[in-house]
Amino acid sequence: MSHERPMRRRLRGFLARLTPAAPVVLVALAALVAPAAPAALVALVALGAAGCGSDGTNTSAAANDRSTTAPGPGTLSGDLQVFAAASLTDAFTELGKAFEAEHPKVTVTFDFAASSALAQQIDEGAPADVFAPADEASMKRVTERGNASDPRIIARNRLAILVEKGNPKGITGLADLAEPGVVLALCAPAVPCGRLADAALEKAGVRVEPASLEENVKAVVAKVTLGEADAGIVYATDVKAAGGKAEGVGIGIAGDPSLEAVYPIAVTKQARNAAAARAWIEFVRSGEGQKTLAKFGFLSP
Repeated sequence: MSHERPMRRRLRGFLARLTPAAPVVLVALAALVAPAAPAALVALVALGAAGCGSDGTNTSAAANDRSTTAPGPGTLSGDLQVFAAASLTDAFTELGKAFEAEHPKVTVTFDFAASSALAQQIDEGAPADVFAPADEASMKRVTERGNASDPRIIARNRLAILVEKGNPKGITGLADLAEPGVVLALCAPAVPCGRLADAALEKAGVRVEPASLEENVKAVVAKVTLGEADAGIVYATDVKAAGGKAEGVGIGIAGDPSLEAVYPIAVTKQARNAAAARAWIEFVRSGEGQKTLAKFGFLSP
């Protein structure tokens, strides 16, 4: 008995040094140090050891941290306001339904309009969570003012000519848009589809006199499908969306990268639901999101 007490003190010191690095040894040493201690005491030591990893961290807490890294179904809630270019209407509407199905507590609301108009609204404090214009210039305007950050490209688009069903004017390319009697609708120069149309016409050396300048590409589509214009310069996705209401005519130089519409997306500074906004962007950029965009005629980033 005379040597038991010093021995137990030495073992306790050894135990203290091993605690951060050897949880298994703790259990055995606990029994040696206090062989007569109640089983509950030994179990308590073992429980404390189990809660520590080899680096001294709490593995239970670390697991909880990992589980909250990415929001899962049901963890997001509230309203999500997305400001997006008019040309994204059909694709984003379908993606919105899929996103709500995955996150049933989130309600996605869209504001589809001309990119330049949306950029101005965001700069004036409009309550948007996400901004997705049809050009990098509109995004740059917003980010430079500090009203959005970290934009990512989600898609590209190309110009095409939309003509009335049956193509009664026999339009085959940009040059035919300058023919007398052709009623032409274009987007206003302030919006991406208008700037790109002007650039394409200039590159082709074609001068036209449009009958109307519309506020967004969907308005140009409406002019043609309603018979108020013979033709309009739109995006390839708009031709696809028009279905049997109109026809498309290719533009030979549409593949020029300088004539393509590029779609960036970003969370806005004034986002009221930043978590859902980030989840939406990742959803659009995911395999499922890209597959949906491709279905509607968009090109990959």
